[in-house]
Amino acid sequence: MKTFPAIALIELDSIARGALAGDAMVKKAPIEMLRSGTVHRGKYLVLVGGTVAAVEESFEEGLRVAGDRLVDRVILPDVHEQVHDAVLGARRAEADDALGVIETSTVAATIHAADVGVKGAAVTVKEIRLADGLGGKGIVLFTGKVADVEAAVAIGTSVLDEHKCDVCTTVIPSLHSEMVSNMIETSRFFSAGRETERPGGVSEEG
Repeated sequence: MKTFPAIALIELDSIARGALAGDAMVKKAPIEMLRSGTVHRGKYLVLVGGTVAAVEESFEEGLRVAGDRLVDRVILPDVHEQVHDAVLGARRAEADDALGVIETSTVAATIHAADVGVKGAAVTVKEIRLADGLGGKGIVLFTGKVADVEAAVAIGTSVLDEHKCDVCTTVIPSLHSEMVSNMIETSRFFSAGRETERPGGVSEEG
């Protein structure tokens, strides 16, 4: 997986404006479009990576084009390696003493909380899930020693006022073995290796 020193994400409530903003961002500076597209519920995400200067220039252009359709945004000039990889879909299988969860109503807020939390405490970012399958929300899962997980959750949530989003957190000091075996595989009720359609033909995403 290619690693970039900086990443940025803009989150919009318009698909049309999102596509326009994404196009403007890649035209503005020599960055790489890591991912862009629609997510629940009717939002559009643009995630870019590159050098700090290029990402900053691209990010500012994206904000300008997004205008009043911007939901949230985050720029990480020195993104933590675990956050970089988790945002792109990597997941760590190891379990530890405690589990911490930060749940936010916007994707950008989750990424920001994850980066600040893992930089501020000796924890592992087990998983970052964004938007689809979560009704547009985001979650980050931290594992580690109880005190470290508590610190990561506290530090992560400390930056969320600027995102003006709904936040819910929890720390479970000692996961039951049955929960551990499930959480190691995936946080989804319907895991990737199983049927992706619920009884009655209802999609798992919501």
